Amino acid sequence: MYRRAASALAGLLIGMGVLHFVAPKPFDDIVPKQLPGTPRFWTQASGVAEVAIGTAVAVPRTRRLGGWLAAALFVAVFPANVQMAADLRKKSGPAKYIAFGRLPLQLPLIGWAIYVARNTGKSRNR
Repeated sequence: MYRRAASALAGLLIGMGVLHFVAPKPFDDIVPKQLPGTPRFWTQASGVAEVAIGTAVAVPRTRRLGGWLAAALFVAVFPANVQMAADLRKKSGPAKYIAFGRLPLQLPLIGWAIYVARNTGKSRNR
């Protein structure tokens, strides 16, 4: 169970990180306007961070650190999810519901990353 959780978390992070470069516009659109610099900078920086953290989670030797970094990343990107929900609050359709639905989903993502971090190295048979 633990190895599958770690592999799935690594895949999610790496996949989303790559998506920041393949299709950056949706990510640019949710960068909080209060951040300095361009939205594309933050999209690319967060994409690099996701790929790097996903790689750390994928490698058993760095998995514990990767899990903790993933939890921190999920906390750090929460303002972008709030920005997206705020921007779409007056719109209709599925995008609005997806945006608001993402907000409470951050908690299970944080929990998943903490689970991976805490369970790394507990047993060689996992």
